[in-house]
Amino acid sequence: MAQQYARDQPAGFRNHIENVAIVGATGSVGEYLTKHLLLTGKHSVTAISRENSNTTMPEGAKVARIDYENPETIVNALKGQQVLIITMKTGQKEANVKLIEAAAKANVGWIMRKFLIYSPSLRQIEQKWLHRHMSVMAYTWAANEYSPDVIARPDMGNDSMLLPAVAYSRDLIVELGVSNFISFFCSYWYEFSVANAPQAYGFDIKEKKMTFIDDGKTKINTSTWEQCGRAVAKLFSLPIYPNDEHDKSLTISHWKNDAVHIQSFFVSQQDMFASMLRVTSNKESDWTIEYQNAQERYKQGQEWLKEGGAKYGAGYIQCMYSRVFYKDGSGDFSDKLDNDKLGLPEESIDEATERAIRMVESGYNYFAR
Repeated sequence: MAQQYARDQPAGFRNHIENVAIVGATGSVGEYLTKHLLLTGKHSVTAISRENSNTTMPEGAKVARIDYENPETIVNALKGQQVLIITMKTGQKEANVKLIEAAAKANVGWIMRKFLIYSPSLRQIEQKWLHRHMSVMAYTWAANEYSPDVIARPDMGNDSMLLPAVAYSRDLIVELGVSNFISFFCSYWYEFSVANAPQAYGFDIKEKKMTFIDDGKTKINTSTWEQCGRAVAKLFSLPIYPNDEHDKSLTISHWKNDAVHIQSFFVSQQDMFASMLRVTSNKESDWTIEYQNAQERYKQGQEWLKEGGAKYGAGYIQCMYSRVFYKDGSGDFSDKLDNDKLGLPEESIDEATERAIRMVESGYNYFAR
């Protein structure tokens, strides 16, 4: 698609983002996206919330109440918005579809989404992807695109069950023909993945148990919530389009229908564990250490998925995470990083590890949020 220029836009066009709507403004990553967007002082941020929600919204954000059973309320809430950021939890497939469709009706120019979803209008594509790619009869219908780069590595994307729904949602946005999407690849969240479950980065902090995948030396990209917030705020503070063909400055359109790639750290489990030991002043002998082959760990996760019940969630997490640690480079998108373009700072892994420990100590539970 040819590059668009600010000079060619309709009368009254302003070449910067003023109005941003965010769904999930108080959620895990949404809290940080909202915080950093507001900190710029350049954006009016509207938190999209259900009519019956009693959640306290971030100070400085406007609030628009919607009823998912009445899609017109979503369209009205999105009128005048230039960007829609969706950070809903897994499983909200119908709500996500309604948001994307409403964004098109409200003429929202840009959509950045966390969980991408199934669209009834794409059932044929759904069946094609499932029959071709899915190796287990389990699927969440909500792919996390705040994730490793599942587009560049579809083998990993399919094995981790993240890619198919990404394809559906991209197709839905393109099919509607109004909004542009921007994918956001930051790999898995560091604090969340250290604190949340041993099936993720291998840590059981309470029990002082560590499971290394293979030898624990495979490096992957990983990002903190703060870095995600900074990146999104930096991105949407850029001009939308170059002024003309002579303008070589960085603009949002650089990532039009493409992906932003960011990281906080490029580290292995061994690097993460070394940070844990530094922060806690523990010795390695204070921890129970285990090793598990990556492929065997993935297969175990598949078995838990098939078993269902209480093991389903653990199986899904274990498949998703163990696959990114395969020694095939699929968890490494370092050659695509946009950190320098966006002016993102270097971070301290020890400070991030400290935050993960505090999450565990405070009884953090993602599913209770």
